[in-house]
Amino acid sequence: RSGEKNHYLIKRVQALEIWLKTTNTKIIQVNGQRKYGGPPEVWDGPTPGSRCEVFISQIPRDVYEDLLIPLFSSVGPLWEFRLMMNFSGQNRGFAYAKYGSSAVATEAIRLLHGHMLEPGFCLSVRRSTEKRHLCIGDLPAATRQEDLLQVLRRLADGVERVSLKAGPDIDGVTAIVAFSSHHTAAMAKKMLVEAFKKQFSLNISIKWQSTVKLSPDEALPPRKPSKGLLLSPPRPPRYSLKSPQPSVLPPRMAHPPCVPPGFSRAVGGPTIWDFLLLFYPFYFFLPHQH
Repeated sequence: RSGEKNHYLIKRVQALEIWLKTTNTKIIQVNGQRKYGGPPEVWDGPTPGSRCEVFISQIPRDVYEDLLIPLFSSVGPLWEFRLMMNFSGQNRGFAYAKYGSSAVATEAIRLLHGHMLEPGFCLSVRRSTEKRHLCIGDLPAATRQEDLLQVLRRLADGVERVSLKAGPDIDGVTAIVAFSSHHTAAMAKKMLVEAFKKQFSLNISIKWQSTVKLSPDEALPPRKPSKGLLLSPPRPPRYSLKSPQPSVLPPRMAHPPCVPPGFSRAVGGPTIWDFLLLFYPFYFFLPHQH
């Protein structure tokens, strides 16, 4: 029986390969998922906004893109399709389909929810909720909300607000960070652990926060940055060999960036010169007037 199952799986993989060649469809393997599009090579529709993605579950494990992409393309053009995979070569039973508009995504839910792909397997199709909140753990007990917000806004894009949690079951302080989009949150998740380790010698933990309840008194509302607050490291100005080289800090660094003293003290963090070296390394190699 196991041999029959393996033989059927091989036939399904072969069918996928034939479909990819005959339709000239390109899919790539990225971090445990196979992705089509994002956007596809030929796309003349709008760029997807919010509520344009659907979550598909209860997919038979031996079903692949050769069946799923045509099915979900029958509703409207797909901007992206992602099938979650495991190491055995089978899918993990769920996928994401993204369309050019929320109206098409709504139509996909209406038409394909409950669709019987194989006898005994009915697809579940519902709106995908893109995660925008990260949970950062193992922060020092002395961490202040305002200081952490300033640090995160320098290190990552799209940081909107921060909420701190502490208690007997929490080691140190845990922060819930809200981002402007799933993309900015995902990018921050990839780089913040290394950034905190490199700049503050601090080993933090980061995971997705699935359910978020921020009370008004603990969550900082989005606000415009003050003149002295840099949201992200600015691009250094370009100097040609013929142009006179500056002998002072660049104009935007006439007043070096303010390092939150509370957070620096809490982590034994960098001095202002560490931040100068991080954001303006060229400054230390320019000639200076004395």
